[in-house]
Amino acid sequence: MKNGMIQIYSGEGHGKSPAALGRAVQTACSGEDVVIIQFLKGRGLAESEFVKRLEPEIKIFRFEKSDEDFINLPQERQTEESQNIRNGLNFAKKVMNTGECSLLILDEVLGIIDNGIITVEELKTLLASKPEDMDIIMTGITLNDEVCVLADEVTKVETMQFKIWE
Repeated sequence: MKNGMIQIYSGEGHGKSPAALGRAVQTACSGEDVVIIQFLKGRGLAESEFVKRLEPEIKIFRFEKSDEDFINLPQERQTEESQNIRNGLNFAKKVMNTGECSLLILDEVLGIIDNGIITVEELKTLLASKPEDMDIIMTGITLNDEVCVLADEVTKVETMQFKIWE
């Protein structure tokens, strides 16, 4: 029996979500199911016709109603979206409890900690319900020591710019 891992893809650079999506495709190619829950992604991928063709092996969910950046919303809409995001986390817990997939991707979950929607302790409680054989990937920009210790492996993504001399 495989022992599932918790991985974090973090950093200022671009490529965290695409890396997670690449892992999703690899997992689906091996005949296993994937659930991706996107947070703070605006429209995200959930409404993409292309992504819908990846079902049933890869399922993508988004619980937020607004297409705007969370930080730019008025306070009452932030409160509403915070509840929608919490619904997404409750769904993640249900996915873990039912063992619905081999790989669960919580895309930009670290951002909801940064925005004060959940605490590190709440994330820790959520991860405690992970089945032994399920992999989880969490993405986000900011990473702190409290979150690092929740993972088996942390990948830091950096974007570097090089100037080519002519």
